[in-house]
Amino acid sequence: MIKHLTFLSLLFYSLSACSQSDISMKKDSLKLDTEQLPINPAGELDTITLGAGCFWCVEAVFQRLQGVVSVESGYSNGHKVNPTYKEVCTGTTGHAEVAQIVYKPAQISLASILEVFWASHDPTQLNRQGNDVGTQYRSGIYYRNDYQKALAEQTKQLADASGIWSKPIVTEIVELENYTKAENYHQNYFNDNTRQPYCSVVIAPKVEKVKKLFKDKLKEEYIND
Repeated sequence: MIKHLTFLSLLFYSLSACSQSDISMKKDSLKLDTEQLPINPAGELDTITLGAGCFWCVEAVFQRLQGVVSVESGYSNGHKVNPTYKEVCTGTTGHAEVAQIVYKPAQISLASILEVFWASHDPTQLNRQGNDVGTQYRSGIYYRNDYQKALAEQTKQLADASGIWSKPIVTEIVELENYTKAENYHQNYFNDNTRQPYCSVVIAPKVEKVKKLFKDKLKEEYIND
């Protein structure tokens, strides 16, 4: 069972998943009371699906964390089966761009993953992140079981009460439905396209600033890269 979420790091000043912006950081010591939460049912591996704007950015951030085995870009919680990127971009399929994160609970807790999640985007922006506008860019935690749901809701309450943001958090916390893996060219996008203008101008600064905040959570190869 996860006992605590210590030092829930919530940062923000117009941080968006897919727009260039500055970050100001505030670090609070917030302790989760997890006595009422069910025992974590996760085994050797667990999976959580998160939406925080453009999935290229979300993928790049979580690929760099210790204990994360894989990150897959995809679409979830829409009404069309097997949508294409072009269809999702119209905003008519109801899907969110998401990253499906497979991790080892023995090495990184779900609490730590959610700590990075809240810190790496603006959860008060409704149906957008920065210049990316549309329901496909909404903030969301898409849970698979009661444990994930409970922890997501409690961390959301802590984040909302922290005073970091002047507006209320609008992140949706709903059960994962109708997930589809994104096209192959979306996978590992930042790592494969670092010199592409969008990657160098938008994603790279975001990744670097998140790395500075969570240096203790980084895989060794990313600490000084």
